[in-house]
Amino acid sequence: MSPRKALIAIVAVMTLSTTQIPSQAAAESPAELNDLQIAHVAYTADNIDIRYAHLALAISTNPKVHAFARTMIQDHSAVNDQALALLAKLKAQPQDNFLSKSLNQGAEKLVDEMSQLRGAAFDRRYAENELGYHQAVNDLVENSFIPNIEHPEVKALFEAGLKIFKVHEKHAEMMVKSLN
Repeated sequence: MSPRKALIAIVAVMTLSTTQIPSQAAAESPAELNDLQIAHVAYTADNIDIRYAHLALAISTNPKVHAFARTMIQDHSAVNDQALALLAKLKAQPQDNFLSKSLNQGAEKLVDEMSQLRGAAFDRRYAENELGYHQAVNDLVENSFIPNIEHPEVKALFEAGLKIFKVHEKHAEMMVKSLN
């Protein structure tokens, strides 16, 4: 199974398996998360992609991979800065949850795996992961988060971020094609 398909499958399984379990006190489905939990998932996802980008800058020697990684750091950091400013304005704190924890656990394993790769093998793995990661997260944001966000400013931030991250997805797709 390709890395992209594996990531999409993980997100899909997390979504499907948790939607079939009745919710107790805590949200167990992405669609059940409140705005502050959604904000934490997005912040976590951005930080994970920033971490992947730093890994790419440290390991890869490919100028295209470096350019993409620098874009990821710049854009995801900017969105996180906007999110933190909005949370400060609203006097709110993001809330950790099952999905942000799961994302972090998956990222740890992937960083360990990618850290062992070098050269073209690393570049392909990084590019494929970026494509799959953006496809999965963009789908989650577009179809589960945005429809369920209640606060208009939070929703607007997610809608703006989604536009940026869809461009990242297309860029990652082109990078995958150029590296294969």
